[in-house]
Amino acid sequence: MDSVRSPEWPVAPLGGPAGNSAAARYGTSPTTGPALGRTGQPLPAPPPPYQPLAGSGSTPAPANRPPAAPPIPVKILIAGGFGVGKTTTVGAISEIAPLTTEAEMTIAGIGVDDPGVRSHKTTTTVAMDFGCVTIDRSLKLYLFGTPGQTRFGFMWDDLARGALGALVVVDSARLDDCFPAIDFFERAGLPFVVGVNAFDGRLALELGEIRWALAIGEHVPLVQFDARDRLSVRDALLVVLDCALERATRDRRA
Repeated sequence: MDSVRSPEWPVAPLGGPAGNSAAARYGTSPTTGPALGRTGQPLPAPPPPYQPLAGSGSTPAPANRPPAAPPIPVKILIAGGFGVGKTTTVGAISEIAPLTTEAEMTIAGIGVDDPGVRSHKTTTTVAMDFGCVTIDRSLKLYLFGTPGQTRFGFMWDDLARGALGALVVVDSARLDDCFPAIDFFERAGLPFVVGVNAFDGRLALELGEIRWALAIGEHVPLVQFDARDRLSVRDALLVVLDCALERATRDRRA
């Protein structure tokens, strides 16, 4: 049978592997001369490596760039009388599942723990509530809810240690329940904000009447909020932050 070969290929000399080499087939040495393409022309130079455009936002961060600083932790207390909505406040704003120490109320508490006629409360905080919320990249709030009953008052000193401010939650229909909390923070010299929880969306008294009844000065912020609403709780906590920042700035200047 006759063999068929391409007319473009020169006749390869016989002689084993040497006859099947590139130099024998193409008549050139692989180490000499420019690289040729299919048309016989020199191959173009390879393209330069990719460089992102300036300002495109895709420039990689320098290898020696320091890592972002963690947010500053700020401790805030959520205080107030029994059944005013402290646990609800922490749960409404916390970005994690809040830690609660709720225990069932028993008949032993009848006549001692009075949550009010509008409350359907069946549990009570016996130690503390805990939650956290990130304000921005530089600030993170850690919320500690205090127990409301007087018999748990010995825990307040420990919970208040290291706190920068407090939100005293008030039920406008039971103002006398918040007197111990206000007295505690006034004696401790800790900045605090009085937040009147609007049960069912309304208050039993006007804010001016509440300020007069609580005998707090104009330097103490008094706000209305809804403990069930996240944005409402956020606004109340921002007032606490402003109050704490003002105190810190004043102390630094002094």
